[in-house]
Amino acid sequence: MKKTVTGIHKSPQGHWVGDGFPVRSLFSYDRFGQAISPFLLLDYAGPMEFSPAAKPRGVGEHPHRGFETVTIVYSGEVAHRDSTGRGGTIGPGDVQWMTAAGGIVHEEFHSPRFTQQGGLLEMAQLWVNLPARDKMSPPRYQTIESAAIPVVQLPQGNGRVRVIAGEFGLARGPASTFSALNVWDVRLAKGAVLSAPLPEGHIAAIAVLKGVARINDSRPLGAAELAVLGRDGQAIDISASEEAVILFLSGVPIEEPIAGYGPFVMNTRDEIETAMRDFQSGKFGQIPAREVKAPVPA
Repeated sequence: MKKTVTGIHKSPQGHWVGDGFPVRSLFSYDRFGQAISPFLLLDYAGPMEFSPAAKPRGVGEHPHRGFETVTIVYSGEVAHRDSTGRGGTIGPGDVQWMTAAGGIVHEEFHSPRFTQQGGLLEMAQLWVNLPARDKMSPPRYQTIESAAIPVVQLPQGNGRVRVIAGEFGLARGPASTFSALNVWDVRLAKGAVLSAPLPEGHIAAIAVLKGVARINDSRPLGAAELAVLGRDGQAIDISASEEAVILFLSGVPIEEPIAGYGPFVMNTRDEIETAMRDFQSGKFGQIPAREVKAPVPA
C-alpha cells in the first residue's frame, strides 16, 4: 500500500538570511507542526550567482538549542565556526550535521575562497527535532564529506541516491542520529521512477528542488515545491517527467509538544524562557577569537 499524499505546498516568497543566503522556506514547524515531525524546518538557498567580494557574506554569531541543523551544499562553499571550538569549510556534496542540543553559538559565512572568486551558491538547511530526553545533550558536530556518503546508482542510468542518514537498500548513511530517520539526496533522470519502501508509521516530506516530479498519484511538483505524506502505507513512488533534484526526508514522529521561539525549539514555554536566560548569561559559550596572523617581514 502506498503512503497517502496529505498535501502539496508551494514555498512562500523568498527572504534573506543574513546577507549571504537567499532562501525559500519549504516548510517550518509553525506552519506544519506534527505533520512533518521529526523535522522542523527546511530552507532552500539559491541557486544564486555571487560576484567576488572583499568581505565574506553570511550570518554572524547566533544561538541554537533543542535541535540539530543539517546543511547540504550543492554548489559553492560555506565556512562554519562555533562555541565548541569546532569549525571548517564544506563544499559541493558535503554535509554539516550540527547538534545544538543543550546550546551552541555559531556563525556561517561564505568561505574565503568563494568570497574571493564568487560563483554559484546553492544549498539546503534542514532542522531536525530532538526528543525531550536529548534536548540538553552536549553539542556536537559531524563533518560529512562527500566521499563518505554512499551512492546507490539506480538501474538503467535512471539516477542515483546519496544516503546521508538512514538506509536505502543495503546502503547506510554516515550521519549519527537521535531518532530513526532518512535523509537522501536524490537525482532522477527524465522519465525515471524511484520506488522506495518505508516502514509504516514514518512520515515523509519530499522536496523537489529542481525539475518536475510526481509523488505517487499526485499532481506534478515543480521547483521548490513540497509533498507531505502521512503515516499510513509502506511505499512511495517518485516519477520524474524532467530531470529532477530531490531531497527525500522520512522519520518516526516525535510525539511531544513543540515550543519554539526563533533559534530555540523546546517542549514548553518555560524551557524557551530558560534558554533565553542561559544564552544571555553566556552559558552557551563563545566563539573563539579569530587568529590574527602576523605580517611576514619584508
